[in-house]
Amino acid sequence: MRSLREAFGQFATGVAVITTVTDDGERAGVTVNSFTSVSLDPPLVLWCLSDRAPSAPLFLRAGRFAVNVLAADQDHLSRRFATPSTDKFAGVELLGAPLPILAGTLASFVCRTERVHDGGDHHIFVGAVEGYQRAEGEPLVFHSGRYRDFWPEMTSAGAA
Repeated sequence: MRSLREAFGQFATGVAVITTVTDDGERAGVTVNSFTSVSLDPPLVLWCLSDRAPSAPLFLRAGRFAVNVLAADQDHLSRRFATPSTDKFAGVELLGAPLPILAGTLASFVCRTERVHDGGDHHIFVGAVEGYQRAEGEPLVFHSGRYRDFWPEMTSAGAA
């Protein structure tokens, strides 16, 4: 299993924090590298969450979530939301309500949970994008179990 995890880790990804809040005000947030766009028309995204994640029942119940795409200088937020804690949001600057939107991200997407699929030992959340914002900057990149520097645009060999 470890060997398979290492092979999967060879695929470099961005890093996002998915956040939600239930009708009774209970918040949750998790770090993921499984976020991806699915469709432009209609605008759909997906992300995956382990069945064993303590926050899984809350995300399943909430019906909405926000995707926060982290910038290169936000690895501290990635670590915070990847680690079990009683209040992952303590001291974190938030922009949005009612869904928690993290300040300083490269992009955020407010989504309604469209579908949840069984994906082996994970839930696959498909969300309909209801709103978004974006900023310029370098992304937080994860590869082979570590955060990596982003390489600026490269030109092709022999290009004029």
